[in-house]
Amino acid sequence: MIIAETIVQSPGESRVRELPTRGWTRLGSRSKLRRHRQVATTDHGVPLDTSATLPDGTVFDGPAELRARLRSRREAFVRTVTSKLLTHALGRGVEHYDQPTIRRIVREAGPDHPWSSIVLGIVRSVPFTMRRSEP
Repeated sequence: MIIAETIVQSPGESRVRELPTRGWTRLGSRSKLRRHRQVATTDHGVPLDTSATLPDGTVFDGPAELRARLRSRREAFVRTVTSKLLTHALGRGVEHYDQPTIRRIVREAGPDHPWSSIVLGIVRSVPFTMRRSEP
């Protein structure tokens, strides 16, 4: 019932069950964003600690700073993601002899590193095309 009511609503509004005694309330986009920020920054009224330390010792606080740190080391981030995707595609861990393939995929993806180029690079790579399936 709730799913059907949500689908028929106009965009920018949603029905939220506040409390059993208060009934349904309509929330606009701004109210939803405010509520999301409130819920995402507190845990039962206690502020969340969103600070963390990267393996290299870099400290950041919150998603915005994490995004900024990852963008400052874009090449290393793309190499790591490509390595993880290749691991999944091959069904085995990435070995030292796979590193030239990873570097080639990242290099051929271009300066913007679109996801489609990385995925196509993995699919067309020698380790992926020459892999053997096990029974």
